[in-house]
Amino acid sequence: MPKSGREPAERTPRNMVEWIVSDGLTSYEEALSFMEARVDAIHAGAAEECVWLLEHPPLYTAGTSANPADLTDPDRFPVYDARRGGQYTYHGPGQRVVYVMLDLNKRGRDIRAFVQSLEGWVIDTLSSFGLTGHIREGRVGVWIDRPDRPPLPDGRMAEDKIAAIGIRLRKWISLHGISINVEPDLEHFTGIVPCGISDYGVTSLVDLGLPVTMDDLDAALRQSFETVMEPRNKA
Repeated sequence: MPKSGREPAERTPRNMVEWIVSDGLTSYEEALSFMEARVDAIHAGAAEECVWLLEHPPLYTAGTSANPADLTDPDRFPVYDARRGGQYTYHGPGQRVVYVMLDLNKRGRDIRAFVQSLEGWVIDTLSSFGLTGHIREGRVGVWIDRPDRPPLPDGRMAEDKIAAIGIRLRKWISLHGISINVEPDLEHFTGIVPCGISDYGVTSLVDLGLPVTMDDLDAALRQSFETVMEPRNKA
């Protein structure tokens, strides 16, 4: 069991998912170890699905599509091979990491649909704070329009990324998940080309002028999960 300063959230027969919220900073090694073990237990029928909310110390992770040239400051923070989809991502204090260990046997064995449901979960969560998140073709994650900033050289509206998504599947059970920027040090993202995209920036809830806390975000995530991430079947 990962370190947690709070009790797991209440479970119901309709949605048997254990929620864990860890206080402080959780090492990446501990997170990987827990996810691997939990997936095995879920597959064996010995544990429920799980959503784990945590923060990491500053670090970079490399997905299976990571381009070494996109790690522009390799000595700045530890770099981990995440073995998830995607490219380079930053994690650190002030960012809510949401690890999802969910059984796609219950949710339809459709990876694309599952990623879209994760994106929809983030968008629905952001809407509770008055933000409109967007999905862009060819750019995984959730984006925010920035009409307050100068347009891009080709005339397109400036956009910033507020949430990254990267998953891995074992036995049709997911590992890894989502990271949402609440109030991280945005300068820390400059050590990589986030998700291999250099035309756009990175933002956070607080950077957008919203005094949102981790507890606020956690409550919104839980509320949105009940509707957006409902299993397609119970078999």
